[in-house]
Amino acid sequence: MGLPYRTLIFPLLKGISSEKSHNISINILSKFGQNSIGKRILHSTYASPEEPIEVFDTLFKHPLGLAAGFDKGADALSSWSSLGFSWGEYGGITRFPQEGNPKPRMFRANKENALVNRMGLNNPGAMAIKDKLLIRKSSNNWPNIPVAANIGRSSKVSNENSPGDYSETLKILWDYADFFVLNVSSPNTPNLRELQGQTYLDSILQECNKIRKIDNEKKILLKLSPDRTNDQILDTLDVAIRNNIDGFVATNTTVKKPNPVNTQSRRVFSEEGGLSGRPLHNRSKEVIELIFNHTEGKIPIVGVGGIESSDTAWSSIISGASLLQLYSSLVFQGPSVVSSIVKGIKEKRIEKGFSNISEAVGYKHK
Repeated sequence: MGLPYRTLIFPLLKGISSEKSHNISINILSKFGQNSIGKRILHSTYASPEEPIEVFDTLFKHPLGLAAGFDKGADALSSWSSLGFSWGEYGGITRFPQEGNPKPRMFRANKENALVNRMGLNNPGAMAIKDKLLIRKSSNNWPNIPVAANIGRSSKVSNENSPGDYSETLKILWDYADFFVLNVSSPNTPNLRELQGQTYLDSILQECNKIRKIDNEKKILLKLSPDRTNDQILDTLDVAIRNNIDGFVATNTTVKKPNPVNTQSRRVFSEEGGLSGRPLHNRSKEVIELIFNHTEGKIPIVGVGGIESSDTAWSSIISGASLLQLYSSLVFQGPSVVSSIVKGIKEKRIEKGFSNISEAVGYKHK
């Protein structure tokens, strides 16, 4: 299915605005994912092999999941596993509903396999998501894979009041995710990235830990920005570790744009917003290595940013990532990219003589 997507479907989508083609994809997937025939069709086309790994006391069929930002409103949860993913992350969700930034706000740089977005955490708000997911659970249409929820700060809430904002969203969604990712690193909400500093982060994590006391089994992860210096990242890690963080996601999108290869890319890279996809991979990998070395490999890392092939996936794993996520490569290569990467990871693992994928995590540093 990789070839028809690149030669038939992607050229059609290129003629439509990025956000519109994204919405079409979500609508199709949400309809397919609601019925067993649709799920069977997707599964028979896109199923991934198993390459099991245990992380966060949970067994994942393989390391590769769907990154936040693709299924913002948790509409297509049931189709995730049919596309070959072993887990997925919905959101970002904020306490209050918000429209996000004015359109257009999503752009594709086709030659670089990169996206630039300034969506601004557009979502219907935590209560609306909870209501939607409650219906899904009660109608036995909950995914059979681990589900993460990405939580951001509401744009109308100040940084000073952010601890209560995050913890309230966490509380509302507590029963509707297996683990949670705190997004303090999106470049598209004004001043949000200041929350990675000690003053705010300490309070946010303390408030969220109060909610966690209800049920210690749920894990909380922190998503980091690639644009902070290594020293700033290390400071953030220390604050998070002191507050019993369970894992890190490396990384969010970057505001640093590469040199464009053509006019189309130049136009896209001149847009404000966070860049994801191929150009982000090297920095994402550097941050993974930084975290792995600083924590001596004791805290799990989710590698995200430019995961588009078995080579990029493998390099993130041996750098220290236990789990992986992708989004941009789904746009440029279509759903078959998932099984293709997992097959490649499995082949590399066998070729290198590891008995399971866990043994390869951080191998570069051992």
